[in-house]
Amino acid sequence: MDGGIEDLLREQAPQVLGALVRRYGHFDAAEDAVQDALLAAAVQWPDDGVPDNPRAWLITVASRRLTDQLRSESARRRREETAAALTPSDGQFAAPPADEQPPDTDDTLTLLFMCCHPALSAPSQVALTLRAVGGLTTTQIARAFMVPESTMGQRISRAKQSIKTAGARFDLPPEEDRADRQRAVLHVLYLIFNEGYTATSGADLQRVELAAEAIRLTRQVHRLLPGDGEITGLLALMLLTDARRPARTGDDGSLVPLAEQDRSRWDKAAIDEGVALVTGALERAELGPYQVQAAIAAVHDEAPAADDTDWPQIVALYEVLERLSPNPMVTLNHAVAVAMADGPQAGLALLETLSGDSRLAEHHRLEAVRAHLLEMAGDDDAARAAYRLAAQRTTSLPEQRYLEDKAARLTAPE
Repeated sequence: MDGGIEDLLREQAPQVLGALVRRYGHFDAAEDAVQDALLAAAVQWPDDGVPDNPRAWLITVASRRLTDQLRSESARRRREETAAALTPSDGQFAAPPADEQPPDTDDTLTLLFMCCHPALSAPSQVALTLRAVGGLTTTQIARAFMVPESTMGQRISRAKQSIKTAGARFDLPPEEDRADRQRAVLHVLYLIFNEGYTATSGADLQRVELAAEAIRLTRQVHRLLPGDGEITGLLALMLLTDARRPARTGDDGSLVPLAEQDRSRWDKAAIDEGVALVTGALERAELGPYQVQAAIAAVHDEAPAADDTDWPQIVALYEVLERLSPNPMVTLNHAVAVAMADGPQAGLALLETLSGDSRLAEHHRLEAVRAHLLEMAGDDDAARAAYRLAAQRTTSLPEQRYLEDKAARLTAPE
């Protein structure tokens, strides 16, 4: 399928779904109808051309599919009058007359809030967001997270049923709940990006299409709420991080750590945009964790070479981040920054505070960071053991190969 048509369909998917859910309810049935409409467009548009009003075309087709389904259910006979008016005549789909055009509203944000309903687990929120808002097929989502299509299909179906059982309404949450739900939306987008930027398992370090989808969706949210500092901060963080992607892997797909990357390959346009976004947010908005993380990423990206990195500034930013959003991953990264600014022993001392944290007990990054700091300190034996333990714990093959290679490069004892 033509890339331009594919991009257009992804852009239209949440708006079409929002229009159907707002008009008919039945989130689960509406979502299936939209997927059918997207498939019909993917088949017809390359040959017939893109309609003058793509959104109206998709809404018409999805409405026909949905009303056909509703008409077949005796408990919803009230829908039959609407369905009769939308019955196709010749198997082809045309946009409705001008006086029947759907209202020009964008329900993307409302749809995101629904997909991130508190009744759903984080994995279900991610899957439903990619399906309903991202327009990805169940097959594409399953492939991205390396699970069987049937498993992902069941996860999405359960998520829809949970939303139905919870009695969720297609509307923005009440003002008193909106902040918490918005944090959930941003967290889901953050999880999608992280899985794309550093895949948790499999043969590839990165899943470029997943990171790109997270950036696209975050741009949409930023367009709807341009004055929100944390949305701006998250978009900046994604851009500043993804800018390094071209230099993160070698020709053979192997991992290239930040300090060894060819910075001439970084995406300067993305860096400039990210720096401008986070600078504006820090000047105008209340400080939040995503803005601070973006500021840290900006310090890295603006350093001409690894040796020019302003580590004391990064340490100070991590101290702010730990006050705003304390969690073991922040402390882990803080320890690396402290080691670079004040020496490996200082970093190891901070790392020791995580030894009893059950959230990191089996995580490979704790041992990987420990190994790196021990190597900096000259304790090759302990570093080698930590590298090997980290390699055993990761399910990412590129990370595993990198950690095993680091262990092998340290001189074995005589």
